[in-house]
Amino acid sequence: MRTIGEALREAGKRIAALDAQVLLRHVTGREASYIIGHPDVPLGGGEAARYAALLERRAAGEPVAYLTGEREFYGRPFKVTPAVLIPRPETEVLVDLALERIIQAGAPRVLEIGTGSGCVAISIASERPNAKILALDNSTDALAVARKNAVEARVGNVAFLHSDWFDALRDDEHFQLIISNPPYVALGDPHLAQGDLRFEPRAALEGGADGMEAIRHIVEGGKPHLLPGGWLLFEHGHDQGERARLLLQEAGFGDIFTERDLAGTERVTAGRLTAALRVA
Repeated sequence: MRTIGEALREAGKRIAALDAQVLLRHVTGREASYIIGHPDVPLGGGEAARYAALLERRAAGEPVAYLTGEREFYGRPFKVTPAVLIPRPETEVLVDLALERIIQAGAPRVLEIGTGSGCVAISIASERPNAKILALDNSTDALAVARKNAVEARVGNVAFLHSDWFDALRDDEHFQLIISNPPYVALGDPHLAQGDLRFEPRAALEGGADGMEAIRHIVEGGKPHLLPGGWLLFEHGHDQGERARLLLQEAGFGDIFTERDLAGTERVTAGRLTAALRVA
């Protein structure tokens, strides 16, 4: 693998072409246009050796995001480690719906449960600088990643707190919006043994026997911390939309709906807390 072109041809025999290009960009520090347009440029220094090592790890299944330490989300780069889930495009629907429900005036308070890399909270904080975001996670390693991402994004309106679900909140803390991308894969789901999921933190993936355990926690625990008229939004699996709507209905929420992602899959369900319910 003496040149860029040779490196890509060799890697393409073992891994996807796009993955090969992303890893080579990471090793060389070059943009995609340069990698594509300069196949005869020699690899310098230890680049060939580093690329070969990454190629071996990717061929063994390690996610590209963990190998490069970065993944783009909502148009911004985020640092990722094996302590956090890899940000995925379908979760951008959650951000879109949250932004639509955050008023431009005043200083609305937003709570995120299970922030992981912080990509959702930081994206919202960047787009709505008037909002005050509090992001919770029960993993200190994940919070360390999220805090680094907040510094990199230069947002000052997001704070992070170690908490097991809502436990670290005071009873009198209330929010206009509560959001979450919780664990929602059922125990024993064969997808857990496939692809990138094999390397991601199980605690951030597994949602109990039916995949709905975390979602039930969020619906039950979130209601006491919502202001009248406040919204609860959460991501879920492709086949969980109907059950998610029923949970919100049984909890007394109104204006319930489910939004589909770009692939047409039911992805985020939302409900609004009525004033009468909050008083009750």
